[in-house]
Amino acid sequence: MNINATLIVQIVVFLALWWFTARFVWPPITKALDERSQRIADGLAAADKARADLSAAERRAEQELQQARAGAAEVRSGAEKQAAALIDKAREEAAAIVAAARKAAEDEAVLAAQKARDQLREQVAQLAVAGAERILRREIDAARHAELLGNLKDELR
Repeated sequence: MNINATLIVQIVVFLALWWFTARFVWPPITKALDERSQRIADGLAAADKARADLSAAERRAEQELQQARAGAAEVRSGAEKQAAALIDKAREEAAAIVAAARKAAEDEAVLAAQKARDQLREQVAQLAVAGAERILRREIDAARHAELLGNLKDELR
């Protein structure tokens, strides 16, 4: 055999192998590589989307947390105001009860003082009559006695 013929046969075999590879072997390999590349790109896009969704969810969670804190602060503030109002109301009621008790005690003291004065006047009148009887050493009639006591009570007032 000749080198030229061998070279030509090798070229023909190479071209046939190239055509076979390009026609039947290479397209499935490139298709598999393209599909894998597409899956990787889709995975990266999904990861980016998931990262963006996570970031958005974190922002929403933070906003809701801030709203919850604000709501809790409002509730706490309202409760503190209500507690202060209840304390003020209780103080006012206590002051009113103390004032009423003080007024009742003062009224009772005034009545007791008036009663004591009336009893004292009665006793003074009786002592005065008794003293006058002893001084005069004479009997006074009952009508005259009642009239003198009444006049004496009126004078003492």
